[in-house]
Amino acid sequence: MGWKMQYKDKIWEKEGNLLEVVKEEGLEKKVFGAKINGVLSDLNVFPQDGSFVELLDWESEDGRSIYRHTSAHILAHAVKELFPEVKLGIGPAIEDGFYYDFYRSEPFSQEDLEKIEAKMREIIKQDLPIERIEVTREEAERILKEMKEDFKLELLEEIPEGERISFYRQGNFIDLCRGPHLPSTGWVKSFKLLSVSGAYWRGNEKNPMFQRIYGTSFPSEEELKKYLEEREEAQRRDHRKLGRELEIFDTFEEAGPGLIFYPPKGAMLRLIIEEFERKEHLKRGYLPVITPHLMQAELWKRSGHWDNYRENMFFLQVEDKDYAVKPMNCPGHILIYNSKVRSYRDLPLRFFEMGTVYRYERSGVLYGLERARGFTQDDAHIFCTQEQLEDEIKGVLDFVFYMLDSFGLKDYVVTLSTKPEKYIGSDEIWEKATQALKNALESVGIDYRIAEGEGAFYGPKIDVGLKGLLGKMWQGPTIQVDFNLPERFDLTYDAPDGTKKRPVMIHRAILGSYERFIGILIEHYGGRFPLWLAPEQVRILPISEKHNEYAEYVLRTLRDNEIRAEIDKDQAKLNYKLRKAIAEKVPYIFIVGDKEKEEGKVSVRIHNKDLGVFDLSYVIAKLLEEIKSKKVFSGGFE
Repeated sequence: MGWKMQYKDKIWEKEGNLLEVVKEEGLEKKVFGAKINGVLSDLNVFPQDGSFVELLDWESEDGRSIYRHTSAHILAHAVKELFPEVKLGIGPAIEDGFYYDFYRSEPFSQEDLEKIEAKMREIIKQDLPIERIEVTREEAERILKEMKEDFKLELLEEIPEGERISFYRQGNFIDLCRGPHLPSTGWVKSFKLLSVSGAYWRGNEKNPMFQRIYGTSFPSEEELKKYLEEREEAQRRDHRKLGRELEIFDTFEEAGPGLIFYPPKGAMLRLIIEEFERKEHLKRGYLPVITPHLMQAELWKRSGHWDNYRENMFFLQVEDKDYAVKPMNCPGHILIYNSKVRSYRDLPLRFFEMGTVYRYERSGVLYGLERARGFTQDDAHIFCTQEQLEDEIKGVLDFVFYMLDSFGLKDYVVTLSTKPEKYIGSDEIWEKATQALKNALESVGIDYRIAEGEGAFYGPKIDVGLKGLLGKMWQGPTIQVDFNLPERFDLTYDAPDGTKKRPVMIHRAILGSYERFIGILIEHYGGRFPLWLAPEQVRILPISEKHNEYAEYVLRTLRDNEIRAEIDKDQAKLNYKLRKAIAEKVPYIFIVGDKEKEEGKVSVRIHNKDLGVFDLSYVIAKLLEEIKSKKVFSGGFE
């Protein structure tokens, strides 16, 4: 009878050993594993008659995972040969590579990593067959005790009764593992060990500290080289490093983890973004509101946060009453909505707030501006009728993509998440809301993917993920339809027929949190912000002290025209001041000396390029034109 095999769009009828079939079809070392009736599998198997086999290559997430998981085993094999006393932890594939955790009394050095890499190349060159061995629980326990792999024994105990227990062997190395793996070590072509860091066993700080060696692997040297170049660029642009170097943000141990401070340059950048967005909100019919940072716990019980979000909230007691620091702005906006009788004539009602919220995140997951304990959202809530829902979503989408385009962010992924298993509200309302989201997306011509069943329990939603370097996805704009809070807070409006009806509520954030968005901008631009966004737009460099007076005149003239400028009056040589301004990524540099002073001109540089000498009035006109246009890159002028 045989079995069916699919690769790309082609389907064959086949029989026998899957690996042999793959070789016959010329797919050896292009295909890394398979799904047999939907279950991941090695290639070296005999599919049962009637099975459906899907071949997995580098283009599939599962194919990459199998390739990199085998790379992790080769790493562990090399470490055990070089350092036999080391105890093994776990070694999974991750998004852009793999790691393996090792328990060792002393840290691995850079020299150790080089030795491990060399040994891995030997193991790959030997092209050792990788064999799956299924054993009983008792046999697995015996093997691990003989190997003195205490941490693997702990993992064995957690394997449920009745589940198959397997080891994988390559040469003299054997490891407890579910698999699947490549057929042999020689299938791994190009790899690189990247770093080593500490990691608690099982992620628990009460457990022993392991050493985690990270690496990555690719099917070709060209792909590896490209990845390493992109990784180096990503490290140069890392907002945690660059943001501090450019004095955009900081954190202080004395204040506590995850709490962000903005020095003057960072505060200026944030104010520029806020002011731009505030004006856009007002133009689009939003009404500003401001709500307290602190509200009584009873409010959060009614909203459902007490039951579903309490572990992420900060609480305190005042005059024998429990209060919570707000993790979200929605209950405050609801109280304002409910403070008076609303009519259908009032709707849609759009409240917006630059609202600072606080959420308890474990210190281990805090990550610069991307994940903090205190952050400010460009938060808004729209209260509308069911009939108005689609048009309101279209309006939000228009706002979202206008803002992303203004900031030069054009690489994103849009996801529509639909009704989950547990939900509130009628199926009819869910269908209407989901269709409204779909219609709105399609009306603006946006490609999107559907995440079935991944909506919130209170309604479907649209999320926009912003792509960063190395495929990193930043959480960006979000639009969520909510049936839950209007019900919990008994929100109503007077309908034309005289009855009370319940409004639909839309939660939306255009940029998300300002902290995260600034992190995105730092990495996207590598700290070299467009002129309109740059905290300091012009740096004036007097050639010597006698030119300071003219430099002050240039400064006043620029500031009178609302151009952000500073003077570097350091007595250091001009070349030093010039290098400093370039390193600090100031868009325009004005040099003033005798000639410029006499003629009322400035010598203009942009980064490493000398643009020439121009009348000050001409330069100001050009800068104002560039600022107004919100050009993404400063290209100079003639």
